[in-house]
Amino acid sequence: MRILCLSQDFTVCQISSVPHELLEQEYTFLAKTKDELSLVCPTALVPKNTLQKEDNWRCFYLDGVLDFSLVGILAKIAALLSENGISIFALSTYNTDYVLVKQENFRQALNLLSQHGYEIQY
Repeated sequence: MRILCLSQDFTVCQISSVPHELLEQEYTFLAKTKDELSLVCPTALVPKNTLQKEDNWRCFYLDGVLDFSLVGILAKIAALLSENGISIFALSTYNTDYVLVKQENFRQALNLLSQHGYEIQY
């Protein structure tokens, strides 16, 4: 399975409202619940109405479209990284899974995945 790395840094935010200009940007993830509005976006695009944030994330994703019948793909990655003391922030879209890892652990995470048969593309 091939993993594609994104070059930009990401921030996980809690925001008060969605700035409309963010909706046109690539790699912007929104989640709304009864309690909060969360945003993951490139750090350079963090909006002014951010209530809380966590900086210094890097991101990779699984290349291609993953069929909904596939089981355990994200779980295997999470387990491998967890066993090596690396936590993740995972996001899923209709097509694939995105995994954020703190910047200081990113290279180690990719090395581990490569050692376990994943093809890494920068």
